[in-house]
Amino acid sequence: QVQLVESGGGLVQHGGSARLSCAASGNIFSIDAMGWHRQAPGNQRELVAGIFDDGTTIYADTVKGRFTISRDNAKNTVWLQMNSLKPQAAAVYCCNAVRPAGDSGLEPYWGPGTQVTVPS
Repeated sequence: QVQLVESGGGLVQHGGSARLSCAASGNIFSIDAMGWHRQAPGNQRELVAGIFDDGTTIYADTVKGRFTISRDNAKNTVWLQMNSLKPQAAAVYCCNAVRPAGDSGLEPYWGPGTQVTVPS
């Protein structure tokens, strides 16, 4: 129904920067919000950043001031700019999108993820 494809992951030096991209395709009508989650081995998946239709953004406390999320609604593309990367940021980053479902519910979609590696 909705396809999400991430790109931009890879090896990033400690203190370096990277930009992740996520492109949505398929049944993309009425997508309300897009965002990024990450999961490191042995850890729970956590919200990194999200952005809503009105431009409102949310960030995990651990990335505030260093990560920036942005969105092109016309192209259904979301980016995550990551600066001052630390080894703790190494994880699989997954793009997600939500759209309205029945009875005021939300229908989530997930991309396959992209690996970000930050050597110590």
